[in-house]
Amino acid sequence: MLNSTTLSIPVCSDVPRHLAVIMDGNGRWATKRFLPRAAGHVRGVQAVRRAVEACGRRGVEYLTLFAFSSENWRRPKEEVSLLMRLFIQTLEKEVSKLDEQGVRLRIVGDLSPFEPKLRELIQAAEQRTEHNSALNLTIAANYGGRWDILQALRRLLLAHPELASDPQAIDETLLSQYLSMAYAPEPDLFIRTGGEQRISNFLVWQLAYTELYFSDDYWPDFGAKEIDAAFEWYRTRERRFGRTSAQVAQ
Repeated sequence: MLNSTTLSIPVCSDVPRHLAVIMDGNGRWATKRFLPRAAGHVRGVQAVRRAVEACGRRGVEYLTLFAFSSENWRRPKEEVSLLMRLFIQTLEKEVSKLDEQGVRLRIVGDLSPFEPKLRELIQAAEQRTEHNSALNLTIAANYGGRWDILQALRRLLLAHPELASDPQAIDETLLSQYLSMAYAPEPDLFIRTGGEQRISNFLVWQLAYTELYFSDDYWPDFGAKEIDAAFEWYRTRERRFGRTSAQVAQ
């Protein structure tokens, strides 16, 4: 696990090392154009391609995209079914391109409810790209921040059952090793498109000191220009991590 921002001060640069995105507004993008919501989700996949390419060119090391939350099962069954089919189709079509670009793909979340074909495609995609290092792309699917903390605690206690009788020995460093994204630094910049201003149970632990940027653009309209605008805003932020401005200026 890379160091937590509540325990140490990370090195900051003009380009976020880790960018996390809630890709919101696909359905509303389609509805606004009198199209079925499915059309918005299809266009959203195209926006993912643009984001991956733009982040790779700008030197981002980690890109994490919230594709399907643990709460999204509450949506109409037809839409959930469409999203699952689209997930399968995207993995079938895009993994070879990601591999050619040197992108390492990981899928995090509770994958157990997914059909076997989808789980097999996920495993194959992760194995095919595991040697890549140009960009670490994480797709959060059936993911929730509270689920992540809970599963980390359960895994910790399974690995160290003696801690059940000694809870004071559990600290942040130990628990964080079992989070689903223990391989990545905490996000420097969070972007949510679609006009909403909340984190919606996404990376609850990891966003403790992340800069939060909200865009009114729907995700299908979000491209390199919009990413550059978010990065320009990010460069204006004074990242203090508990320090004073005078300390940061030293």
